[in-house]
Amino acid sequence: MSRLQLALNVHDIDAAVDFYATLFDTPPAKRRPGYANFAVENPPLKLVLFENPEATGTLNHVGVERTSMEEVQAEADRLEAAGLTLDVEGDVVCCYARQDKHWVTGPDGQRWENYVVLADAQPELEGKTAATAGACCA
Repeated sequence: MSRLQLALNVHDIDAAVDFYATLFDTPPAKRRPGYANFAVENPPLKLVLFENPEATGTLNHVGVERTSMEEVQAEADRLEAAGLTLDVEGDVVCCYARQDKHWVTGPDGQRWENYVVLADAQPELEGKTAATAGACCA
């Protein structure tokens, strides 16, 4: 099942995790230093939190998590046929996961990501809260 992704910049990752776990009545699916994500079933949502106290806004980016590389490619083909320019990233590590993805930029500068998770990355950091520089693509 594909689902909408909402990636937010947060000031305090622990407070944000507590709040969103309560709001959506679900624990984080992945918790790494300065990072958490939630696989919310109802409504279908991938909520991603980046601890980024210096950010000037709360929206980091939006996107759609796809279930297969074929879905990502089909979206890429459709968007390119419609005349949009894609920034393609194949087999990259981002958000503590190996991913295939592409980005498009909306008319007001919003970055939209279409991606599929290929594998987990750095599982030994699960549950740790001490930040490590450059560990995520925030």
